[in-house]
Amino acid sequence: MYFKFLSKLEFFLLNMEKKIRAAITAIQGYVPDYILTNAELERMVDTTDEWIVSRTGIKERRLLKGENMGTSFMGIKAAQQLLEKTSTDPLEIDLLICATVTPDFVFPATANLIAHAIGANNAFNYDLQAACSGFLYALVTASQFIETGKYKKILVVGADKMSSIIDYTDRSTCIIFGDGAGAILLEPNTEGNGVIDSVLRSDGAGQEHLYMKAGGSRKPPSIESIANKEHFVTQDGAAVYKSAVKYMSEAAAEIMQRNNLSADDVAYLVPHQANKRIIEATANRMGIGADKVLINIQRYGNTTSGTIPLCMWDNEAKFKKGDNLVLAAFGGGFTWGSVFLKWAY
Repeated sequence: MYFKFLSKLEFFLLNMEKKIRAAITAIQGYVPDYILTNAELERMVDTTDEWIVSRTGIKERRLLKGENMGTSFMGIKAAQQLLEKTSTDPLEIDLLICATVTPDFVFPATANLIAHAIGANNAFNYDLQAACSGFLYALVTASQFIETGKYKKILVVGADKMSSIIDYTDRSTCIIFGDGAGAILLEPNTEGNGVIDSVLRSDGAGQEHLYMKAGGSRKPPSIESIANKEHFVTQDGAAVYKSAVKYMSEAAAEIMQRNNLSADDVAYLVPHQANKRIIEATANRMGIGADKVLINIQRYGNTTSGTIPLCMWDNEAKFKKGDNLVLAAFGGGFTWGSVFLKWAY
């Protein structure tokens, strides 16, 4: 009888081939029809198109208009269109996670509403809240269910109706945010593609710089809180900018170092679309050129949990199987992180 003893390298490569990774096999986005331009904002608050573009890179953003239309409306649209274009039976979906800071209700979860509407009746589902880092947190969380072999098909939705918590008399915030949603399908992959590594961080000390003062259990809604406009986003722009530049760029650089990635190895950086200057600082820290940085902030503004999936959706045609992508985000909390993945199709 013949036995072949594998070298350590052969054994490693054999196991690498068999390792199950969570791969993005489809992506879809949805943005509302209504476009809020900088010109319109000039008539609402004391600002100018030049000021907005030079500091943020934003030219317009989408707003969801209409009665009884919450974040779930956009999440449902993105998820339905994804299932349709992939001919996926919604009953095959095992899990649905929705990353959002603007749920339709305190409960039930927005993920519950999306799953019910699309007919994913066999899926368990829940919301995940990590502000602008929410999609990355949800992606990594969902990946674990794939890698263990427990589930085969998972939908991750990143969606926010930021217009519902923005004061349109506050020029420091109303110029930044928009509404939108993105959805991805995660499936097992044994070819080496999918989520390879992640760096996720948080620091609650950042709470005072970016938060909503009222509406939670510490300060429930009241006539006083409504009169004082405490149910809108409150932001210390300078502090948030400084922390975002530091932590988002550090996380992206760390993921490269941990995986021995050079600038040449990275096909694209897909960053959270909060501010063009923050994105540029992250790219500079990574040592990559502008041609590898994907930006659509000029069209949608900051859609919070929706920015990264919307950016991938907008640029889907550019990706090739095996491309190395680095995703990076920073959000309130503070929360931040990066993900290294290989594109699977």
